Parts: sequence; structure tokens; C-alpha cells
Amino acid sequence: MQVIADRLGHRFADPDLLVEALTHRSWCAEQGGESNERLEFLGDAVLGLAVATRLYRVHPDLPEGQLAKIRAGVVSADTLAEVARRIDLGGALRLGRGEAASGGDDKESILSDAMEAVIGAVFLDGGQRPAFAVVDDLLDTAIDRAAEDPGVHDHKTRLQELVARHFGSSPNYVLTSEGPDHERRFHAVVEIDGRSYGPGSGTSKKRAEQAAAHLAWSELEGLDDPAVLESDEREPVVLAESGSDR
Repeated sequence: MQVIADRLGHRFADPDLLVEALTHRSWCAEQGGESNERLEFLGDAVLGLAVATRLYRVHPDLPEGQLAKIRAGVVSADTLAEVARRIDLGGALRLGRGEAASGGDDKESILSDAMEAVIGAVFLDGGQRPAFAVVDDLLDTAIDRAAEDPGVHDHKTRLQELVARHFGSSPNYVLTSEGPDHERRFHAVVEIDGRSYGPGSGTSKKRAEQAAAHLAWSELEGLDDPAVLESDEREPVVLAESGSDR
């Protein structure tokens, strides 16, 4: 715990907040106590505000749409998991035996959720200034990278643009959820031109949809390949007879 606090650059007045931030619900199911899900909820909001504030100040020339794309890229699960791995957050997580045995300390969803919970813990412990400082320190490279190519980590936007180019329609997301209110998990399937992709899962509807969009985009990104486009133009009958879903 002390190593993580040092890497965050924050001295906790209430160390129990950091303990809670690093406690996964699988630990609580076996040992009891409070999981990090409430802190994750708070940290998500603090993270979004911190990134939005920095973007507003650093990029006065960018319109709202571009700022939103950059923010979405920075607060995405893959970016947060990357940061969590850099500070070895997984090694400090309190996981249940089953989750630990299945490699939970390196799962993207668990790491990204814990990263948000840690930001929430810093905010509760010290207020806005240290929380924003942690975000700036840990995510400055990710923010600069996202600003170079806005939207690259916003999988829903990328998928919507790709689908519009090739199908002339919009993706449709179907959401389900499970678990009690305090441990709700969401699952999303995205429907495109009669096919379904997913499910993607997360602790919020937004994350589940982003995960499903990422899966769909990964399968369909080849449609933008010039070789694929030329093949489509040369052999439309063959594609139709092969039962292509495109």
C-alpha cells in the first residue's frame, strides 16, 4: 500500500481509503468489508472533470466535439489499465481466491476500475487539488497522445463512423445487467446489419457499450482496407453468393 501511495505522490491522511480502493468485490465475498465500487463511481466523475479541465485550459483552440473525443480516449478502460500496470496496481489489489487464480490482477476491467477507485480515494482524502495532480502526473502522456489523434480510443464513435461508411446505418446496442444494485454488472451486444457482436461487459452501461463496440470494430476494421474495397468492387456477385454479411 505504501509503495502505491508513493507512486501516486500522495500521502494519505486516512490510509483505509487506499485499502478500500484496492479491494475487489471478490475479496469482500470471501472476507467481508467494503469493495472499491463506490470509490470507483466517485473516481470516474473526478477523473472526467480533471481531464476536461486540463483539456479546456491546454487546448483553447479545439471545439467541443474534439475535446469530448480526447477525453473519451483518456478515460477509456484500456488507457486506465495501462496506467495501472505502469504503477503495478495489480500487485496491490485484494482479490478473492478464484479471481486471483484466474489472473484478475491483470484484467483490464479490474485494473481500470481500481484506478478510478484510487483517484476517488485521493479526492476524498485530500480534495480536488491532489486528485487533479495525480491525474495530471499519471495521465499526462495519455492525454497528449489522445490529443494527437482524437477519437482513437472512443470505440463507439469509431464504430459508428465505420458502419455509416459501409452499411449506411447505425449500430444498435442491447444492454442487460445482473447482480444487486451495489454490485451491478452490465453486458452489451451491438447489432450491425443483422449480425451481433459481443458481449462486452463493464461496471457501467457506458463501459459495456464501449467494450462491445471495440469487439465489433476489431472484426470490421478490415472493411477500410483498400484491398478489401477493391475486391468488393470487382466481385460483387461472388460476395453475395458466399453469404457475406456485408
